[in-house]
Amino acid sequence: MEIRGGVELPAQREDIELHTSDGLTLVGELATPLDRPPVATLVTLHPLPTGGGFMDSHILRKAAARLPALADLAVLRFNTRGTRSPRGTSGGQFDGGIDERYDVDAAMAFVAERGLPHPWLVGWSFGTELALMYGRDLPVDGVILLSPPLHRATPDQLAAWAGDSRPMVALIPEHDDYLRPAAAAERFAGVPQIDLVNVEGGKHLWVGENQTRRVLTEIVRRVNPAALPLATEWSGPVGQEPPAGA
Repeated sequence: MEIRGGVELPAQREDIELHTSDGLTLVGELATPLDRPPVATLVTLHPLPTGGGFMDSHILRKAAARLPALADLAVLRFNTRGTRSPRGTSGGQFDGGIDERYDVDAAMAFVAERGLPHPWLVGWSFGTELALMYGRDLPVDGVILLSPPLHRATPDQLAAWAGDSRPMVALIPEHDDYLRPAAAAERFAGVPQIDLVNVEGGKHLWVGENQTRRVLTEIVRRVNPAALPLATEWSGPVGQEPPAGA
């Protein structure tokens, strides 16, 4: 069958809790390969919760549904403070990206406790702001930014990444609502090591199977390129079938 939409490939899926240093409990899920250890870990940071973003925002949900099986990756998803999803509601209240630094720290503490290998921060929209503002001081192998709006990360916070030896890639949609390729090149000019990937036809929300596959491929290209090209067909069991028309 074709891998698309809501198809969930086999993985070990565990409901988890993260505990922040300011006393909150955050809800999340860890998905890992079913019968082998992961080669790397995606620590995902979701879009703006006040705009409908949460741990199940579709690109992150599809990463967790597909990449443990297709690319041997662990995928950690969680709701930042005050964010609700079918998994549950994380404690606290949305703080505009300020106290969310403790949420990112809690995710990385969980990665360390579990001994999950080679963590990468993968932020989408609001999640890119958290990655840019707080990721430089964290023990991550690299950073992947999906549709960065650059609304909250300050010029000084961007400039702090200059000369950092770790890879950073930003996927910039051609038709983004907030930051398009020409503006992104200007705004990221002070971070010379960044790999700006301009996605023709792309939009901020990465809607559609073609855009989903492009995003997941670009992630795997950096984190485990040996797994490319990603399979588009699956002959084994699945957890969920795609809805009609997905």
